[in-house]
Amino acid sequence: MKLIFQGHDYRYAVEQSLLAFFPQERPVYEGGGKNTARVTLSAGRRYHTAVTELSVEGRTARGLSRADVSGIQDEYGRERLLQRIVKLSFFKAARELTGVSPAWGALTGIRPAKLAGQLLEEGRSLREADRILRDTYFVTPSRRRLCLQCAQTGLEARQALAPDEISLYVGIPFCPTRCAYCSFVSNSVEKSFHLVEPYLEALLEEIDGAAAMVDALGLRVRSFYMGGGTPTTLTAGQMERLLERLHSRFRLDSAVESTVEAGRPDTITAEKLEALRRCGVTRVSVNPQSMSDAVLAAIGRRHSADDIRSAMELVGRAGFPHVNMDLIAGLPEDTAEGFRRTLDEVIAFGTDNITIHTLSLKKGSRITLEGSHIPPEGEVAAMLDYADPTLRGAGFDPYYLYRQKYMSGSFENVGWCRPGGTGWYNIYIMEELHSILSLGAGGSTKMVDPARGRIERVFNLKFPQEYIQRPEKRLANQQAFRCFYEQMRNPLEK
Repeated sequence: MKLIFQGHDYRYAVEQSLLAFFPQERPVYEGGGKNTARVTLSAGRRYHTAVTELSVEGRTARGLSRADVSGIQDEYGRERLLQRIVKLSFFKAARELTGVSPAWGALTGIRPAKLAGQLLEEGRSLREADRILRDTYFVTPSRRRLCLQCAQTGLEARQALAPDEISLYVGIPFCPTRCAYCSFVSNSVEKSFHLVEPYLEALLEEIDGAAAMVDALGLRVRSFYMGGGTPTTLTAGQMERLLERLHSRFRLDSAVESTVEAGRPDTITAEKLEALRRCGVTRVSVNPQSMSDAVLAAIGRRHSADDIRSAMELVGRAGFPHVNMDLIAGLPEDTAEGFRRTLDEVIAFGTDNITIHTLSLKKGSRITLEGSHIPPEGEVAAMLDYADPTLRGAGFDPYYLYRQKYMSGSFENVGWCRPGGTGWYNIYIMEELHSILSLGAGGSTKMVDPARGRIERVFNLKFPQEYIQRPEKRLANQQAFRCFYEQMRNPLEK
């Protein structure tokens, strides 16, 4: 679709709305196109007005939104308000043209609960916040309920944090095979086995330097998370060596949780689970994504549903306090009925934490590149519509949520837990409550100054070979982290 802007250049706001209504369209700014959206922003003395004129397949519609900007002094707040009315004008035009209103209405951001949390922090009641989500953003009742519940949990998490606390993430970018939906930087061990030991040595070196920096800054690790890739691709000995170094350098015994993604059942053994328990891991995440053999084959998994069942027996015998399982709604070859059977069986395993993802059609994934057959939006909606009441009926409540680009149906990912099973790291990173120090290839360190609303990021090199060969990049990231905290504590110093 050709996008024509007048009086502004709010591309992101319009592009996200475009994806929600017309997922097969891609924004075009040069050249012609039979489908167009002309989005105009005009300024008056008091009110700014956004108008979208939409033309698709010979049909036209018009949407208008306006806002009073006379009392806004903060430039950032003004920009946010103008982007909002631009987005709303497109939403109204698209809704009129298509007759469809997405589940999340005009909300297109990654963190809808963050908006709800801000409303509650401003002193709005739950009823008032719900009314704003309904009347301003046109969010459906079920999504408003999800949003407000997750916002409340996020506020509780914020209130429990101390200023000197951070979270720690360690990435293991290796997997047995690459899943069809995956676009993360992960290397198949069968192709890159020779890199695992050199990678671990580089990672241990980064751990030593980062821990010394954290200690010098007087910081403490509140939550620890090891992801990937699939961390349990490592041998039991390698995993134990890594976790022992982390514990000895970062003093993780005081953390409220220690999570390791066991991920793929074809990497889980009793020996590895015993090593994780000895090293103080309090939660493992087993991510079957589906309990259908046909779906597992379609996404490139080299294991069966029976392998998942066997792995969960081992996890149960190992005695972890908490267990998470991940599922994906909308995978190739899946159906609403198949997803229902999967969820029912996963609940029956007795885990206290279940995450329901919606398939995101990422550009680098094999599903996208090969044009795999995926369930239509209505089928995905039926999967999610079953998940919500079923999980609630089994004693689960939503505690965090986020959205991604190119999600099927423009839906959401939701973490559910039984009482006591909250995954705090997920809340900290998604609601940007405090800094996340990320180690390992592809690590994204997020530095957060909550008092000033300041967030900065630094990134480790993505590929294991680069990560191993370029220690100066790791050192530069640690220096950036140190400088951020020094400036946060002494804002007048350069």
